[in-house]
Amino acid sequence: MPTSRKPAEVRPKRRATRVEPLASLPLFFPLEGRKVVLAGGTDAAAWKAELLAASGAEVHVFAEELSEVFETLLERGSVKGRFVHHARPWSVDVISGAALAIADAPSDGAAQAFYCAAKAAGVPVNVIDNPPFCEFQFGSIVNRSPVVIGISTNGVAPILGQAIRRRIETLLPTSLKDWAALAGRVRARVLETLQPGAERRRFWERFTDMAFSGKAVAEETAICDLEGVFGEAAHAGQGRVTLVGAGPGDAENLTLKAMRALQSADVILFDDLVDDSVLELARREAKRMLVGKRGGRESCRQEDINDMMVSLASQGKHVVRLKSGDPMIFGRAGEELERLAMAGIPASVVPGITAASAMAAELGVSLTHRDHAQSVRFVTAHSRQGELPGTVDWNGLADPATTTVFYMGRRMASRISERLIAKGRQPNTPVRVMANVSRQNSVSWSGVLFDLADGVESLATDGPVLIAVGEVFANVGQAAEAASYHDTELRAAAAN
Repeated sequence: MPTSRKPAEVRPKRRATRVEPLASLPLFFPLEGRKVVLAGGTDAAAWKAELLAASGAEVHVFAEELSEVFETLLERGSVKGRFVHHARPWSVDVISGAALAIADAPSDGAAQAFYCAAKAAGVPVNVIDNPPFCEFQFGSIVNRSPVVIGISTNGVAPILGQAIRRRIETLLPTSLKDWAALAGRVRARVLETLQPGAERRRFWERFTDMAFSGKAVAEETAICDLEGVFGEAAHAGQGRVTLVGAGPGDAENLTLKAMRALQSADVILFDDLVDDSVLELARREAKRMLVGKRGGRESCRQEDINDMMVSLASQGKHVVRLKSGDPMIFGRAGEELERLAMAGIPASVVPGITAASAMAAELGVSLTHRDHAQSVRFVTAHSRQGELPGTVDWNGLADPATTTVFYMGRRMASRISERLIAKGRQPNTPVRVMANVSRQNSVSWSGVLFDLADGVESLATDGPVLIAVGEVFANVGQAAEAASYHDTELRAAAAN
C-alpha cells in the first residue's frame, strides 16, 4: 500500500555566482553618428558597410575601385546612417578617432598592416575572413529592432550559426519589432502607475503574450487593449494556476506556450516524472516543489496538492502545475480544475505531448495506419482501487482494427494479455512495450500479445511503461532499423 508524503521544495541544481566559460563576451555596441573606417570595395566589404550604416554609423569607405554591388549600395544610401566614399587607399591617419576599423585585405601582409595601424590607434579592428587579425567578430543576426539577437560560434562553425539564426527566425514573429517599439513608448507609464514586483511583471507577461501572438500592432487598437492589461496588472494580488504539460521527457518537446508559462511562474509544483532538463528552462527565481505521485510508491496525496495550489494562488502567486505528458490525459487535471474553480482561482491549461504520441514518433509508426487501424484508444491500466479497470470496453479493445495503448501497464501486463485474448484478440497480435519514452534511458521490447508479461518483465528499468497493442506494430522492427540506419548515415556525413 503506497504511503503519503508531503510536498518538498527542490532547489535548482545551480552553482551560485558561477558562469560557465565563454568563448567571447557578447556585447551590443552603439554606433549612432560615430565614425567607422572601412577599407576595401569588395562585395564582402559592401555587406559590412550596409550593416554598419544600418546601426547609424557614418561609414568612411576607402577604396580606389568599388564592386558593382558596392556602387549600387552607395547610390541607394542607408536606412539609418550614411556612407562617405574616399576614392583612395586607406592611410594611418584616417583611423584615428574611429569607433571601429574594418578591412577586406587582399593578402596577409595587407591584413597585418591594417591590423597594426588600428591597434596603434587604439581602435577595435576586424579583417574580414581573417581571424588572426580580428579583435572582434560579426555574428549572425536576427533583426527585430529594437530587439536584436546576435549569434556567434567564435568563428569555428559559421554554418551552424546560420542554422541557429534560421531556427530563431521561425520562432519570432516579424511584428515583434513593432511590439518592442510600443514597449518603449509605454515603459514610462508602467513605471509611474504600477508597483515594482508582481504588478509590473504581470503587465509585461501579458504584454509579451500579445507580442508573441503574431498580430500586427495597430496603434489605437493596441493602446486600447493595453488599458485592460494595465487594469489587470494593478490587481495583481489575484493569483492564478496554469496546468502545463511537460511531455514525456525530452525538453525539446515543450511547446512555446509551456516555455512562457515556466518563465513567468512564481512556484512550480512538479511530478516525479518531469525531467530535470525541463525544470532548467523555468524562471530562475521560481520556487520548485516536488509533489510526485507514482503508482505503488510513497506519494503526495492529491488533496494536499489541490490545497497547496489554492493556498499559493490565494497569495497572489502564479502557480504552474507541471505534469508529465499531457495534463488532460490520465493526469487528474479534472480534479484539480474542479478544486480551483470551487475556490474561485483562475486556471488555464497548456497541453503537452502525451507519451503515446512520443512513442509513435520515436518508432516511426502511425497509430492509425489506414491499412491496419481505424481507431486508437488510450487506456489506463489502473482504476481508483489500483486494479485493472472493470468499466473498460474489453470487447472493443479486442477489435483487430483498433490500436490500443495502455498507460502505467507494468504491474497489469499479465492481466491485460489474458483479458484481451479471452475477448478474442489473437495471441500473435504485435505488441510494443516502451519505458522512459523520449528519454536517454528509454528501453523497449517487441513481441506478441501472448508473451507480453515476460516482455515487460525483461525491461531493465523501473520507469513508466507503455504497452501498445495492434497490427500497426507488425513492421516496427524494420521502421526502427531504417531510422537507426538513417541516423548512422547522418552522423557519418557530419564526420566527413
